[in-house]
Amino acid sequence: MPRIARAQRYPSRPVRLIVGFAAGNAPDIIARLTGDWLSQRLGQQIVVENRVGAASDLAVQAVIKAPPDGHTLLQITPANAINTNLSGGANFIRDIAPVASIARGSFVVMVEPSFPAKTLPDLITYARANPDKVNLGTPGTGSAPYLSAVLFKMMTGLDMLHVPYRGTSHAVTELLGGRVQLVIADMSAIEFIKSGKIRALAVTTAAPQDILPGVPPVGQSVPGYEASTWYGIGAPKDTPAEIVATLNKEINAGLADPKVKERLASLGCTVDASSPAAFGKHIAAETEKWAKVTKFAGTPR
Repeated sequence: MPRIARAQRYPSRPVRLIVGFAAGNAPDIIARLTGDWLSQRLGQQIVVENRVGAASDLAVQAVIKAPPDGHTLLQITPANAINTNLSGGANFIRDIAPVASIARGSFVVMVEPSFPAKTLPDLITYARANPDKVNLGTPGTGSAPYLSAVLFKMMTGLDMLHVPYRGTSHAVTELLGGRVQLVIADMSAIEFIKSGKIRALAVTTAAPQDILPGVPPVGQSVPGYEASTWYGIGAPKDTPAEIVATLNKEINAGLADPKVKERLASLGCTVDASSPAAFGKHIAAETEKWAKVTKFAGTPR
């Protein structure tokens, strides 16, 4: 009886959902969307808290140190799988328990409209003929878009000058200002693309994205290339199994809502509901994949 009563009281107060990225970026937008409908389902407010720094490691450390009672959660992104392979990062695999996957999406290869390349093959040709003349902006060294760019350079053999910024919005602003010619980042720049202020050359997923009709995958020009962004929820490792199960159930129920699916689609994401175990396997696979790219890049902390 005491065990049942304790489970029924969860959550007994507002739940913090900690995000390792700044407000306005795609991870923050997804977290706030998740918080809105999860608050309704749990009957307690989900408070999104941005802990920016160290490519999301500060957010991970905050959750690791929190009581394992389900009232502090972590929004998980590819950055966490990447940081596991970097020295000095929080031990994400050991100390965070996977709760539920939420969605998957694509990064976009973007240029400013005056750039001579109109297609990805054009870009490859231009960059090959002009080594180190293309400035490539990303949301920061060690970020998932950065590693996606490294994978692109690794598979094409191109020499481009990497310019790291503090987040997607900063990189996109610099692209709009013409200070970099190329940016690889998430879909949060979609309105600039639709308005013609930015030209999308390709998406990084294996398949095209409905939100960007006519924009081909990178893999059409670089066979075998694939990189995606994904979002999920984690908790401190000793969080009771019944709380993890409750969260997983309510998150998956929310993801079945057509309105939630539609909102995620507007952000270039597709629903990716799963069990905690399946999400854990996905994280492990991503960690292994990006370890190889990180080794190639020699990425500094």
